[in-house]
Amino acid sequence: MFKYSKAAAIALAVCFPLVSQSASAEEPIEPITVKPVEDAAMVELGKKLYFDPRLSKSGFISCNSCHNLSMGGTDNLKTSIGHNWQQGPINSPTVLNSSLNLAQFWDGRAMNLQEQAGGPIANPGEMASTHALALKVLQSIPEYVSEYKAVFNTDKIDIDGVTKAIAAFEETLVTPNSPFDKWLKGDKKALTAQELAGYELFKDSGCTACHNGAAAGGNTFEKMGVVEPYQTKNAAEGRAAVTKDEADRFYFKVPTLRNVELTYPYFHDGEAATLTDAVDVMGRIQLGRSFTDEENASIVAFLKSLTGEQPTFAMPILPPSNDSTPKPQPFD
Repeated sequence: MFKYSKAAAIALAVCFPLVSQSASAEEPIEPITVKPVEDAAMVELGKKLYFDPRLSKSGFISCNSCHNLSMGGTDNLKTSIGHNWQQGPINSPTVLNSSLNLAQFWDGRAMNLQEQAGGPIANPGEMASTHALALKVLQSIPEYVSEYKAVFNTDKIDIDGVTKAIAAFEETLVTPNSPFDKWLKGDKKALTAQELAGYELFKDSGCTACHNGAAAGGNTFEKMGVVEPYQTKNAAEGRAAVTKDEADRFYFKVPTLRNVELTYPYFHDGEAATLTDAVDVMGRIQLGRSFTDEENASIVAFLKSLTGEQPTFAMPILPPSNDSTPKPQPFD
């Protein structure tokens, strides 16, 4: 529910022409569509790497630790827990439908999923390993070497291939066929009267200025606190941390609203514990509007209709370490 400029909208239309078109073209939110998998072997390798905690120094933290696919692709914590129980600096965004984002991380410092995938591995506050150590672990495991060679035609594992495989798996984590999607596609019984009233209020209030497109967000960076400042103790600077431009301070990537009932708590600092809280705060600081309890409940009902089919797959059986595999260091 952020305001945005007309220029930004035009720029997005130019940069992202391949976003799927809705059957209800007049609606600002489009249905989620599923793209066919281009390389099943790469996706399977990426799935194993996504769930493998041996990419971390401790041998305990995997990608799934903070982006838990049983919990809406998040960890449901205000800020994530890193190596040695370090408190993370920011709320963990969902990995579901993340391929639809214009960039990754709240501040957009990674331009795509592959670039993002390498960051946590070497971040001392997250997985606390190094790319060199993570690759040494993988290279020591014959089954990984064999699978990697089948995908990349080389038996020398490198970070580019590792992150490319993880990104390929993450690109499959889309959530189609929500009740709202079914409504967009013509099933007018898919939404209740309250959900439909909430959607109309959501549009009329201006929320779709930023929460639009297939992901209902993720398309732009917007300032948090347009009408009044957002009060927080969180030190995150937003886009300014990347651009070093003071004008970008407190501009964050607009979060997707897909599956939002599963991805609590909300905002970059995780301070909104419930959807009711989030709608209230966004209404006041972004739109200058105080929703009544009834209006808030209707918007929340609509937001819950954005929960789609969650990814389902067989959990990967990870190849075992052997005598030469570097040992985890969970307490160092």
